[in-house]
Amino acid sequence: MKKKRHLILPILLFGLLLSGCNQKTEEKSSAPSTNETASPAKPAGVPVNIDPALAKKGEALYNQNCIFCHQADAIGKPGFAPSLTNKEFLSVSSDKFLLGTIRDGRPGTGMPPFAHLGRSQVEAIVAFLRSHSTEPNISAIVDAQPDAHGDPRLGKLWFDQICSTCHGFDGDGYSAGSTGTAIGKAGFLNKVSDGFIRHTIVYGRSNTRMLGFKGPAAMANLTDSEIDDIITYLRTVPSKS
Repeated sequence: MKKKRHLILPILLFGLLLSGCNQKTEEKSSAPSTNETASPAKPAGVPVNIDPALAKKGEALYNQNCIFCHQADAIGKPGFAPSLTNKEFLSVSSDKFLLGTIRDGRPGTGMPPFAHLGRSQVEAIVAFLRSHSTEPNISAIVDAQPDAHGDPRLGKLWFDQICSTCHGFDGDGYSAGSTGTAIGKAGFLNKVSDGFIRHTIVYGRSNTRMLGFKGPAAMANLTDSEIDDIITYLRTVPSKS
């Protein structure tokens, strides 16, 4: 009887030990992996408040000056003029950026200046565009991001492999027969912050060919440093002059 008890006790202890190991293995396998890259979270912004009367005036001005290129409701036309009512575009664009772009145009592209309209009428057009907003405005947060300090040589490699297929090898955009906008021109680069470019690369633009490039669900999961390399290169591309 004593012999049997001596045999049973080690068997029970081994069984308990094995059960504990299995439980730890299951817990470990069910826990989320720390190596997985989570999709980046968008920053919180401020609600968009529009004066309906000003937006109505802006709609009339838009129909007189802008509709021919940017189409009805500013939805744009691929390869010809970009959408101005895209929710990500409106969310990340400051009033200063929109006002300056309408006033000065984009030299080297099909976007002429509209300084002759005067500030009040340009502000009305911006109000009309803002009336299409469906997301909070995050331009202040985005523009406050630090400047990019990357390697332009590496940025050129990424740009040529990923960005040039839509924006052209020098970022010339539509004028080079590309489907994407001219992001290598001074008219764009002199008005946007590095945060603006960074945010657009990370999240993309819905309902356009501009996809996000960061996170496991992105077209290409670029690192922060690789994105900064691209931005740094963009600031030096030949076509910006």
